[in-house]
Amino acid sequence: MEALLVVDVQNDFCPGGALPVPHGDEVVPVINRLCTRFPVVVASQDWHPEDHVSFASNHPGKQVLDVVEVEGQPQVLWPDHCVAGSWGADFHPGLETRFFRMIIRKGTDPRVDSYSAFRDNRKDRVTGLAGFLRELGVTAVTVVGLATDYCVAATALDAVELGFGARVFLPACRAVGAPPGHTEKTLERLRQAGVTLIENE
Repeated sequence: MEALLVVDVQNDFCPGGALPVPHGDEVVPVINRLCTRFPVVVASQDWHPEDHVSFASNHPGKQVLDVVEVEGQPQVLWPDHCVAGSWGADFHPGLETRFFRMIIRKGTDPRVDSYSAFRDNRKDRVTGLAGFLRELGVTAVTVVGLATDYCVAATALDAVELGFGARVFLPACRAVGAPPGHTEKTLERLRQAGVTLIENE
């Protein structure tokens, strides 16, 4: 059985949001169509506290896209985004959330970021997604959403590490594209890890 994982299609990652992914809203109708084709659909939301480690505003003297070290881990700094309970953290209003069997909220620990829908960036705290999928008999996932080069990629890589087959359906993803060349490097990393990249709907 294969599940569709809808990653972070939230207001703050779409035009008008705090951290807009270029053309991020274009994934919504594609994802809505895909939702009808999978027996299991799970969605994730970034759900950050205001003092989250990924916010540049919490690092005096630092700028957005600076990289700092936090407890031995590199951390890209972002604008304040997807603050828990805010409009920016809500799903895009056009997204057909009625298909979602489960919603994973990630990035809730102020001390560590969580790109992947499976676990945090240190890989020491799980979200419960893998166990949920296994209980349903899911053996493979198709990952879509925002952004290709960060949270989508991290989710697909973790899926493979955790024993699931993984595909990324690129027509239903959009990339941040920063720093320059990051998207291309990330796609190559996905290929090398055994993730299948689907380029056409």
